Amino acid sequence: MKKSLYIKFVIFCLFLGFIGFFTVSLLGPILVKRHLESVYSTNLYREASDIAQNRASLYYQNETSANSVFSSLKTVSQYQDIEIWLISPQGAILLSSSQDMNTASTKTIENFNPGHNSGSYYQVGSFYGCFKEEQLSVMVPVSWQMKIQGYVAMHLPMSVLLEQQSHIMNIIYILITIVFLIMLLILVGFSFMIYRPLKKIIAGADAFASGDLKYNIPVNSQDEMGYLALTLNYMSDELDKMGEYQRKFVANVSHDFRSPLTSIKGYTEAILDGTIPVEMQDKYLNIVVYETDRLYKLTQSLLTLNDMDEKGRLLDYTNFDINHVIKTTAASFEGTCREKRISIELLLTGQNLYANADMGKIQQVLYNLIDNAIKFSPSESVIKIETSLKHETIFVSVKDSGCGIPKSSLNKIWDRFYKIDSSRGKDRKGTGLGLSIVKEIIRSHNQNINVISTEGVGTEFIFTLAKANDNNSNK
Repeated sequence: MKKSLYIKFVIFCLFLGFIGFFTVSLLGPILVKRHLESVYSTNLYREASDIAQNRASLYYQNETSANSVFSSLKTVSQYQDIEIWLISPQGAILLSSSQDMNTASTKTIENFNPGHNSGSYYQVGSFYGCFKEEQLSVMVPVSWQMKIQGYVAMHLPMSVLLEQQSHIMNIIYILITIVFLIMLLILVGFSFMIYRPLKKIIAGADAFASGDLKYNIPVNSQDEMGYLALTLNYMSDELDKMGEYQRKFVANVSHDFRSPLTSIKGYTEAILDGTIPVEMQDKYLNIVVYETDRLYKLTQSLLTLNDMDEKGRLLDYTNFDINHVIKTTAASFEGTCREKRISIELLLTGQNLYANADMGKIQQVLYNLIDNAIKFSPSESVIKIETSLKHETIFVSVKDSGCGIPKSSLNKIWDRFYKIDSSRGKDRKGTGLGLSIVKEIIRSHNQNINVISTEGVGTEFIFTLAKANDNNSNK
């Protein structure tokens, strides 16, 4: 069995992890650095603007001394670990938080041009060559009387930002590692919870496809995989039973067709070749007609069962009086009952009892049940047919006092071609399909049929019908 699905999933997970790690390693430092520059430059600009408006401007207005301004710059510088300059418009560093207060020895910044970085309130670099190490610098003008008197510049070493960047990236790498480990755990869980059961299910499907319907998929989990395995196992069992049933069905049909066909062929050939004398031909022709009738009945029964396999599709539902149907069906057996000296007793509920069903099919059910009752009842016995109504359901009972059905055969009587007395030849005329037809007709109506039997006492068949909603009869 190819493992393409599993391998594809593993490769996808590894590829996803690699792409994620590569993307974070490539873009992460850049994005983090930009974010830190934005955050720190904003804070520096805010602090520089505060100094320019509230401290440095007072210096140019002669409202405070240089020492006072220097002290403020020194305090802010130590608190935020930055370097602060007060620069003249010509680029002279008037005050520096990194040096002592000495206005006499000022340093002039070469090529000082405050307007060169227009469009951005901060710059990264050596600040006109004043630093050997890269700095994040912001510069805010000090205005008084509509003129720029100087600039407040703040410088933060980029090493501080790079250290913060490294710290953040380490955290991100740890998180990526944790996520990757979680993906590996998911992969392991996928292997145990999904792939392995799926592999067993595929192996089972291959076994079923090769004809081994007795194979049982060993997946017993309570999830969708377990349900799928259980369903496939049930399907294989049903297919196996169906295959066994079909083999038995073909064998039974072949057996039941072979016997009359053999008789017909033998007697016909004997008549044709003169083996049977002319004066005896009528006798054997009657046997041929009898065997032909058996074949016809068997064929009709098989066609009926085939129609019944299409659940309810051929049913013609009408409202009819079940009591009347029972009376007319029982009357059709008057000649047979007279020959065997059997009487039929009707115990019917009410004058009329309307059912909703296919009248023709129910009449066939009654005919088969009464025919069986007469066939297995002794002379001078009584067959009772009873109707009753309980909870909007009609119960119909056909009870005889015949030989009864052995307990071992009660569950088999509904099987096609099953004959209780086939070994003794008592039911040679029967096809073994009557009760199968009865079962299928009642089942196609979504109703039930049961049997109660005691050997030597008799048998009772009870089936149900839906009561009609109105009293309209369609007979």
